[in-house]
Amino acid sequence: MSMILLLFAAPGQGTKNCFIDSIYSFGDSIADTGNLLQQGPVGLFAPIGRYPYGKTMNKSTGRCSDGLLMIDYFALNLNLSLIDPYLLDGADFRSGVNFAVAGSTALDSSVLLQRSIIAPVTNKPLSVQLQWFKTHLNSTCSSSPTECSKKLEHALILMGEIGGNDYNNAFFQGSSIDSVKSFVPRVVDRIVDAAKEVIDAGAVQLVIPGNFPIGCMPSYLTMFYNSDPSAYDDNKCLKDYNSFAMYHNKQLQAAIEQLRQSYPKITFMYADYYQAFMYLLNHTAELVRFRQGFGAQGLLRSWRRLQLRLQFDVRSPRDDNMLGTNQVH
Repeated sequence: MSMILLLFAAPGQGTKNCFIDSIYSFGDSIADTGNLLQQGPVGLFAPIGRYPYGKTMNKSTGRCSDGLLMIDYFALNLNLSLIDPYLLDGADFRSGVNFAVAGSTALDSSVLLQRSIIAPVTNKPLSVQLQWFKTHLNSTCSSSPTECSKKLEHALILMGEIGGNDYNNAFFQGSSIDSVKSFVPRVVDRIVDAAKEVIDAGAVQLVIPGNFPIGCMPSYLTMFYNSDPSAYDDNKCLKDYNSFAMYHNKQLQAAIEQLRQSYPKITFMYADYYQAFMYLLNHTAELVRFRQGFGAQGLLRSWRRLQLRLQFDVRSPRDDNMLGTNQVH
């Protein structure tokens, strides 16, 4: 993230004089700062509106976390206020708008349903979030089309993470890896088309994240437990599902490169969530040494123990001693 932020700082002046003055975000729970909560979460997502969600912020906000999300750290490092969710009554949108909704998909539910895949959490896919974006722009800069373009020249657009729930829903509803691979191009195309739509509105700086190493996620390790040791890598992650995530990321990166060729004046940044997660997993000991009263080996043991558990409880957003408990939103 620090390298991305440096791109937006005025030369030699750091982020205090950064020319980014707003953030517009799309996506799912990785970015949602409260839209699903405003919409009314049900079922497994109902607990996000109460403790321990938001524990480190002293209140639940609708984030699928005990504290801040990546979009929050972007905002703080760019000297912006935290980005309010679009559906929040009385929201302050001077620093941007967050359209992300936990549980959302890149593809419309009708498209997924053609493959017998149900989106169980929300019917606010990327297309709906884009419509919110356009509605917001029309309501805030309706005097002339160029007003919106000028406004977006100094905005950072976060295009997700999105698409992960298309795959999560498919896998958890019984689809094979080969079957899900067959619609990766449609998911990637939808992300690319969304990027083009915000560019047409005037955006010039876009961050497009890839997928996480889903084979390391506790829910996948639980659902797809395999008694064959060869199914796992050295980190005890499921090889085949991580290979699938890398397949998606490779297709997405190729599509981003095509966008760069088509829009040479637009800045496109691929956010490599896969490698970032793996770095954290592989460097856990070094990263937690500063934590008072908490041993690095304890965290490593907690991570291994979490991987081996044959249950997945979404009621708790995150154990401070564990990695990777928020990934199926």
